[in-house]
Amino acid sequence: MKMKKVLAVALAAAMVMTAGCGGNGKEEKKADSDKIRIGAIGPTTGGAAIYGEAVKNGAELAIKEINEAGGINGVQVEFNFQDDEGDSEKAVNAYNTLKDWGMQALLGTVTSGPCVAVGEVAQGDNMFLLTPSGTAVECVQYDNAFRVCFSDPMQGIESAKYIGENGLATKVAVIYDSSDVYSSGIYEAFVKEAENQGFSIVAAEAFTAESKTDFSVQLQKAKDAGAELVFLPFYYSEASLVLRQAAGINYSPIFFGCDGMDGILAVEGFDVNLANNLMFLSPFTPTSEDEIIKKFVTDFEAEYGHTPNQFAADAYDGIYALKEAMEKADVKADTSVTDVCEGLKSAMTDISIDGVTAKALTWEANGEPSKAPMVVKIADGNYAVVE
Repeated sequence: MKMKKVLAVALAAAMVMTAGCGGNGKEEKKADSDKIRIGAIGPTTGGAAIYGEAVKNGAELAIKEINEAGGINGVQVEFNFQDDEGDSEKAVNAYNTLKDWGMQALLGTVTSGPCVAVGEVAQGDNMFLLTPSGTAVECVQYDNAFRVCFSDPMQGIESAKYIGENGLATKVAVIYDSSDVYSSGIYEAFVKEAENQGFSIVAAEAFTAESKTDFSVQLQKAKDAGAELVFLPFYYSEASLVLRQAAGINYSPIFFGCDGMDGILAVEGFDVNLANNLMFLSPFTPTSEDEIIKKFVTDFEAEYGHTPNQFAADAYDGIYALKEAMEKADVKADTSVTDVCEGLKSAMTDISIDGVTAKALTWEANGEPSKAPMVVKIADGNYAVVE
């Protein structure tokens, strides 16, 4: 019995030493890393995969260019993208994986729900977070979080202003997803701003995640109300169904969406002619004649074989924003997570970049970007007209 007890104590001590060495080895690996580590999270599988893949590709292209030009503060950048399938719990798991890997700053997450969930954990860790496309207000509720894209309220406000100031319609219908924070957030801001514009909302019809395949009732109500424009503040996959079903009842109003509409031309089996004259708010159009945008599009197409969307553009600008801020904050490979975060929180409000989503792109201390929106209009199956 005594021998068993001695052996048990020895075994426990060995386990403690092994655990301690493993932990120290991990920490030592982080400290000895000769690269700056940037993590990213988003869906590369599942229904929102087109967004995550775009962000991943746009970020990777920027990092490739930065590394070829000498890196950040003379240090090469290592990039690690984790799939969250658009799920909040999986996003938090992905965040923890990246933290164990040695992430010093996070680009992400891509969609709003997971971004809010990860933001809670990142705030506790004092991990700097720059989301390329998380639009919910809560995505940047803490001082360690910034975004490249427009917020939901801004998209709703600017959409209503554009419709009113350009006299697109006097009667407007809205179809929105009441179960989605992105869609409902835009809808609420749109309705409020509509009161200041020269049009009336004649129908406001909701759907939920459980009823997002049949829009016949909502479309018929909009048609019966005489709506000349239908505002669609949700994602391209559902919007493609709306356009098909509208054509089926011979209803052809102006359709107007937000940045979630980007990607509709890539929906498998979708007749792109149905999207002609569709308009949506976006910070980016690949058909621009701007030299910076042309180079980005050309390089992206050469690397990935297809045209970038605005999610890729936001990610590309996001990486270059991190580069500028890290250089200003003098971030190195061995800079701690807390020091990186504190440095970037200050540096982000002092930098300005000429990006592909905006010229002289800057940030406020509340994490919001300062840039003007544009409206893209689809013509002849392409993003051909920029208003």
